Amino acid sequence: MQVELADRAAVQKSEVEDATPSSPPAAASAAEDAPLLPGRGVRRRAVSERFRQRTGSFRRDVGRAAAETFLLTRLTLILLRYLGIGYRWIRQFLALCCYTLLLMPGFIQVVYYYFFSSQVRRSVVYGEQPRNRLDLYIPTENTGLKPVVAFVTGGAWIIGYKGWGALLGRRLAERGILVACIDYRNFPQGTIGDMVEDASQGIAFVCNNIASYGGDPERIYLVGQSAGAHIAACTLLNQAIKECGEGDASTWSVAQLKAYFGISGGYNLLNLVDHFHRRGLYRSIFLSIMEGEESMRKFSPQVVVKDSAARSAVSLLPRIFLFHGTSDYSIPSAESEAFIDALQQHGAKADLFLYEGKTHTDLFLQDPLRGGRDKMLEEIVAVIHNDDPNASTQHLVVPVARRLVPEFMLMLAGRVSPF
Repeated sequence: MQVELADRAAVQKSEVEDATPSSPPAAASAAEDAPLLPGRGVRRRAVSERFRQRTGSFRRDVGRAAAETFLLTRLTLILLRYLGIGYRWIRQFLALCCYTLLLMPGFIQVVYYYFFSSQVRRSVVYGEQPRNRLDLYIPTENTGLKPVVAFVTGGAWIIGYKGWGALLGRRLAERGILVACIDYRNFPQGTIGDMVEDASQGIAFVCNNIASYGGDPERIYLVGQSAGAHIAACTLLNQAIKECGEGDASTWSVAQLKAYFGISGGYNLLNLVDHFHRRGLYRSIFLSIMEGEESMRKFSPQVVVKDSAARSAVSLLPRIFLFHGTSDYSIPSAESEAFIDALQQHGAKADLFLYEGKTHTDLFLQDPLRGGRDKMLEEIVAVIHNDDPNASTQHLVVPVARRLVPEFMLMLAGRVSPF
């Protein structure tokens, strides 16, 4: 509770600072507009005014970054108390460090794009809770309203962050698609119920406000990756179930989404709890994230779909596309196969794309960093642009992305990857 209050105070402080004008608007005085010298022009207050505004904006960005760093550090220390320090976690951490170093050439370029590109709008507020922020990746072409992807990133329900979607956001924005990467509370800051609530609020913000950023509210697609695929699927099903009941006062509707894309997701927690325990996400921690063993069925989309009480809700779902690598050891591809079977048996329109030999991170990281043709990205882009009869042919032909990391480093990263 103390952590929650401290987090909320930090967010409120940041919002107050954002609301404070960086400099008071005032008319230029006569002295300021007086000629500098005869025939040499007039001193303009606007120049110094813009400088002060930029300085104030920079200070706010630094202050917000410092507050977020403090918050993440504090939550990390709390998380370590849950996890403990054992041989398995040390080994995984070292593997993660090696994996990150090998992919660093690509990460540096993506980070530079994230912080310095004029097409990225960071930390747009969508709710009142901590981490209720989203990043927008806006296409360079500004003619007409653009199709929209609302993206929920992965992170084992523990280290998810909106910035992880920078590479996907960049690739889709290059293809004329506006991307909103939704942040959400991670454990121990929140449990699965909080994550689903945050995702729902983020989707509502996108549905109701994206037109003001150049997005088309009639063409919105939901995408989730890994834990984010699970959170997004739970959010989608929960909303459909609400709409089947009476008195639903939600600010968005399942009908506003054209399709759902799930990348390397897990959809039956009952099957995954032991698998995660063997890989280091221990049962006690996982059950704490999922609000106890009694809630496992409630937050297992595959189980919910099979429930007779949810049959009418399944009929409301948009088209569903699942993507999975057959060599995924973090979340086996059997998860997507079983979920697709359950959806199809109960009347949902669902398709599965399996990628031979691909791991948990290949589809989301290594393949986009490799450059060239990206099969999964091409499938997503094709679905989105084929829904628009007025889509220009330049968007239907996917541009070839340049390589960001040498092939031998990608191969080594795949060998040491802890995922």
